[in-house]
Amino acid sequence: MTQNNHGACLCGAVRFRTSGPLRGVVYCHCTQCRKQTGHYYAATDVDDARLAIEGAENVTWYAASDFAKRGFCRTCGSALFWKRNGADVTSILAGGFEQPSGLRAEAHIFVANKGDYYDIEDGLPQHVRSSDSILVADEPTQAGNSQE
Repeated sequence: MTQNNHGACLCGAVRFRTSGPLRGVVYCHCTQCRKQTGHYYAATDVDDARLAIEGAENVTWYAASDFAKRGFCRTCGSALFWKRNGADVTSILAGGFEQPSGLRAEAHIFVANKGDYYDIEDGLPQHVRSSDSILVADEPTQAGNSQE
């Protein structure tokens, strides 16, 4: 997708703008994503050079593992970002974008960790962990949690 997009957290304390292409939406079913959101992540990503965050002082970054961190609004708690350490791209949760977003679903990852209360039946590619084109932290995390 090659357009400019914008979005925000629930309370508006954090706003973001992207320019240029975004990756298709990837649904992550890992235990951490499910615990943070109550279901699973639906996220795209953008090169850091094409992401502007207004209200960045309101973003709290939580180091969920030794490999990545998760950004959320410190005021309303909205989950917004996921960033692999050392990467030059930031994942943005698709639900934070204003409509129309132009985003399209691409794949499911960490389906081996999906919740037992739903099925994946949309016909998109499913990966037990991840794929070469989707950068995630695929190393075991601390305290018995599943993957990023």
